[in-house]
Amino acid sequence: MDRDYKGVNIFLTGFMGAGKSSVGKILAQNIKFRLVDTDEWIESTLGKSISSIFSEEGEAAFRSYETNALNSLPTGDLIVTTGGGIVVNEHNRKIMRDKGIIIYLHCDIEEVLKRTRGDTTRPLLQNKTKEQVNELFKQRKSYYEDAHYQIDTTNLTINEIVEQIILIVNEHKSKCQ
Repeated sequence: MDRDYKGVNIFLTGFMGAGKSSVGKILAQNIKFRLVDTDEWIESTLGKSISSIFSEEGEAAFRSYETNALNSLPTGDLIVTTGGGIVVNEHNRKIMRDKGIIIYLHCDIEEVLKRTRGDTTRPLLQNKTKEQVNELFKQRKSYYEDAHYQIDTTNLTINEIVEQIILIVNEHKSKCQ
């Protein structure tokens, strides 16, 4: 799998708990790309946590910061892990599509709930029932599916997901040459 990945941005999208951050770290190490997490970029730029932004400024302000983060990214040689709601904005999907390839990491809602149980860093999960979380997932599903590629992460290890992404990137690069 020694391929030249230069010039490609890889955007990992999906619902909370799908594995974007964990997969992004390992993938970046494997293909020697820089990793940018849009949530971390926002926190670093603004000097406050996502939870604080939501409580002090609201979700709309946070969503505009996500767009700013995407616009600030250079083109090429990046793994970009995104927040779960970044895809709701059509302009954000266009930016990602123009700057690279979008890979949707799908995960069944039952597994998402297991993976995120007790996580207090996700404002949109706080004080929500299983039904409310499932409804949010359903609202976003078609936006996630507006990706170049999709991987079901539900029963895969991080390394298996990374291997699938590398295969996708190899295939994508060979189509573009």
